Amino acid sequence: METSSELASCALLRGDVVLSRASSGVRTHSQSILPMVQELLAEAGVTLADVDAIAYGSGPGSFTGVRTACGIAQGLAYGASLPVVPVVTLDAMALACHQQHGARRIVTVLDARMGEVYWAQYDYQDGLQAVLPPALSAPAGVLPQGDVVGCGNGFGAYADALAPLPCAATADAAIMPHAVQVGQLARIAFAAGHFVKAADAQPLYLRNKIAYTSAERLDMQQAKAAAESAQ
Repeated sequence: METSSELASCALLRGDVVLSRASSGVRTHSQSILPMVQELLAEAGVTLADVDAIAYGSGPGSFTGVRTACGIAQGLAYGASLPVVPVVTLDAMALACHQQHGARRIVTVLDARMGEVYWAQYDYQDGLQAVLPPALSAPAGVLPQGDVVGCGNGFGAYADALAPLPCAATADAAIMPHAVQVGQLARIAFAAGHFVKAADAQPLYLRNKIAYTSAERLDMQQAKAAAESAQ
């Protein structure tokens, strides 16, 4: 599942079959994800107990969004005694860029609001490898190495500031974190033994935040409780 941006998405991978759902703007992410999970399980004809692991976009991204995905993943995994696989959202974007454009040297730029972006650089050879790890900076601080293909809504949100980059003119600003790529990367990680217990799942923050607002705290508590009660 992926809720780090304005788009909420959920995917179920079963062999070569990939089922997915996405929603934006209509409901809050905490309200939209669980119905998607239930729809996908029903469509595949399986129950949560048949699943090998639960993956979520761990961030960076919307503070509330990554907390929501983490909370729901914890709730579902705890109730079904399943392992959890955190996946970096920028990794998922880079994989999508490779799949859609055949790119092998990629820079992902995600709007972090407040005049900043999350960004990272990747190489794709026999798999995805981070060249420059996820960072938070002003748009002017996006400094990829060598020739790259750009993707992410940061190229749309800060078009003028990123215009000096050679990759800016052809960057795909429509590529966003999505549960399909989160699931594909998680399957590789899970097979390699890279997973955690539900209680150990954590979001990835690059920006410090002093405290939750009351609304954020309530939203996260409700997300986890709803996931646990859905068992």
